[in-house]
Amino acid sequence: MEIRLASFDDIPAVVALSSGLFAEDGGLRDAYLDVGWPAREGHRYYRAVLTTHGAACWIAVEDGRTIGYLVARVNGPYPTRPIKVAELENVFVEPDARDKGVGTGLVLTFARWAASQGARRMSVTAYAANERAIAFYRRHGFEPKSLSLESAVEPGQAADPVAP
Repeated sequence: MEIRLASFDDIPAVVALSSGLFAEDGGLRDAYLDVGWPAREGHRYYRAVLTTHGAACWIAVEDGRTIGYLVARVNGPYPTRPIKVAELENVFVEPDARDKGVGTGLVLTFARWAASQGARRMSVTAYAANERAIAFYRRHGFEPKSLSLESAVEPGQAADPVAP
């Protein structure tokens, strides 16, 4: 297996993998996720990743087939958090290539890149119900930092229950 930076020629394969990620991960865990987004917007989005300073996309290739990808971006520093944080935006490995070190190779490549970019921390977001992903990230040193909560807005619910 080879892990390398993606090129413009790799974008169709990355879009296909992204479609797999959306369908398998978010599509099962978020009824409001637009699973058609990669097919509609993916080419433009990943082209921008490849041309943006502080962003990168790697692919994992085995026997000429792209079996995984990882997209990352460096954020910050910000006045409220004056460090650079490398964000693992998304990663996906084909189901038949899992448990063979592909995801680990992609994450280790990301970690080396994060260090080269001057990042002090790395971050990733996962669905709380995706126990497999959370266990994978924890094996690679990621620990919970915050919790995002969401609630439905009920019809007729006041926008500001404290307002007169």
